[in-house]
Amino acid sequence: MTITQGIQPEDLYDLKSIVDPQLSPNGLELVYIQTHIDKKENDYVSNMYYIHLQEKQPIQWTFGKGKTSSPTWSPDGSKIAFVSTRTGKPQLYVLSKTGGEAKQLTNCKHGISNPVWSPCGNKIVFSVKVGKDETIHDIAEKKEKEQEITPLEVDIMKYKTDASGFLDIHQFTQIGMIDLRTETLEQITEGKHHFQLGSWSPDGKYIAYSADKTEDKDFSFISDIYLLNLKTKEKRNLTEGNGAYNQPTWSPNSQYISFIGSEREFRNATHAKLYIYDLHLEILTCMTNEFDAPIGDYVVGDFLQGTKAPSIQWLEDSQSFYFQVSDHGNTEIYYGNVAGEIYPAINDAQYVYGFSLDSKNDRAVVAISTPTEPGDLYLIHLSTGKKERLTYVNEKFLQTRQLAMPEAIEVKGAEDWKVDGWFMKPINFEEGKKYPLILEIHGGPHAMYANTYFHEFQVLAAQGFAVLYVNPRGSHGYGQQFVNAVRGDYGGNDYLDLMAAVDSVLANFDFIDHNRLGVTGGSYGGFMTNWIVGQTNRFKAAVTQRSISNWISFSGVSDIGYYFTDWQIGADLGDIEKLWNHSPLKYVDKVETPLLILHGEKDFRCPIEQAEQLFIALKQRKKTTKFIRFPESNHELSRSGKPTLRIKRLEYIRDWFLQYV
Repeated sequence: MTITQGIQPEDLYDLKSIVDPQLSPNGLELVYIQTHIDKKENDYVSNMYYIHLQEKQPIQWTFGKGKTSSPTWSPDGSKIAFVSTRTGKPQLYVLSKTGGEAKQLTNCKHGISNPVWSPCGNKIVFSVKVGKDETIHDIAEKKEKEQEITPLEVDIMKYKTDASGFLDIHQFTQIGMIDLRTETLEQITEGKHHFQLGSWSPDGKYIAYSADKTEDKDFSFISDIYLLNLKTKEKRNLTEGNGAYNQPTWSPNSQYISFIGSEREFRNATHAKLYIYDLHLEILTCMTNEFDAPIGDYVVGDFLQGTKAPSIQWLEDSQSFYFQVSDHGNTEIYYGNVAGEIYPAINDAQYVYGFSLDSKNDRAVVAISTPTEPGDLYLIHLSTGKKERLTYVNEKFLQTRQLAMPEAIEVKGAEDWKVDGWFMKPINFEEGKKYPLILEIHGGPHAMYANTYFHEFQVLAAQGFAVLYVNPRGSHGYGQQFVNAVRGDYGGNDYLDLMAAVDSVLANFDFIDHNRLGVTGGSYGGFMTNWIVGQTNRFKAAVTQRSISNWISFSGVSDIGYYFTDWQIGADLGDIEKLWNHSPLKYVDKVETPLLILHGEKDFRCPIEQAEQLFIALKQRKKTTKFIRFPESNHELSRSGKPTLRIKRLEYIRDWFLQYV
């Protein structure tokens, strides 16, 4: 039977997401998190699953309608600690491998995150938020009381953030510890600073964490790596306030501590690097100083739930390690050692979004996504490359759908720079027919499209659109000069890169109708969509999402605006002319393209006033436009927003292009 139906917006209800694989200490057992959408509850449900690598049969280990995350094995492999929202706030639980009910160990007022076992297996440390006049012992209430409405007093600029809304400026992330034998809680950090828990040294002596201890909270972008001596309580700074560092992990012999970070030479466009500190010699070394690719995960997507960049993971010899790299539209796993050798171990055309190392047998369980596979787990022997699939979580459903397979392209952009991207033919493509084309533009701008599944692109391909998506300058994965080049030049050569990609596709694929082009993007991609329709009328329709239209107002209303505008545009309110010249709102008189404006009402990153200004300006000038406001939605609407609203968003995009393109 020939399958002719492509991916539909509502297929989100049937697709499942797998993340965070964690191998047991003996390397034979695996736990991971699987997420699906509960259609009735209009929410995400995540549970922990188990696989024995000799039997390869997934078994569900937790149940219910809450969210489970952060599974981590005890050192002897007999228990798994994890975080669950089953009673409301995320709390710490421990489950015996032999079965039975998971035991709840915390009931902290604001919940906990990031559990880390002690080497002896008798204690667990975790991150916990503690407010003014609160302690780690304050208990979470079953139901949130209706709080009295009071004024919000603000005397700092960092008083809100997109994901969390308005902040309690007296609340700080601390490190807590529980003794499993007595179930007593202890807070082991204190003060008016945020402490981000890292890892416990294998010899049991130190807890490594990162913290920003600068006094200027508004302009504090430094985070150092610290060691807490558990016996003496002495704190030791390994990086001395010269950059931003995180994710510390230890060699098995406790001699080396590795972490990721940079000295922020190019602000937020700076490549993250891999560092190692030798505790015996007291020497800090950047291991990837000459390596022109960022360490970590910079892929932008719209499907996977709960991904997090994996930390550096060491082999048993305490000399070698593996780490993740974003490079040319892929994320890869590299091998390195303390002698300075670095080379790729897993570098296929794919998105490796998680891995767990079997340090004794030089193999790993790896989470992989491709353009036609949303995500599954594989056992890979790192020395031979032999790969064995462990899960088939979406295979049955995808057998009922036809997916578009993108073709990698390379074009010559502005200044003859090479620009990479992908081109998707529409589903059920027929020779001799003409098809419309949609240009997709990612956010960031320091992110990266990749060889991964993208639900929105598949939805458009299923409707008969060809889809073009590229990584213009400003994107990660193509070198430090490339990612930094967009700063101070928004709407300049980045715009020319995108237009060059469109021109190249039109020249090389004769089935594209030159008169039926559409463009869309979110965040920076929304800015660029706004910019494009103010510079050219070659597109028949556009959809701008969570966008920026006015850099002058953005600097004062965004949670990051007061510094991001300076970092990216190279101007503040002292140079209104430059901010206005880079603002799409300035060019609104030139817009002739029908423009759909999508925006979340609780977006603090690109506040909805950016959309409101643009909409009113267009309507005043009798332009073709429509404004869709998504209630209770922040900047993450397309990725982790309420499922019904994510689907409605896709339908709005689809229908606008069907109507006008």
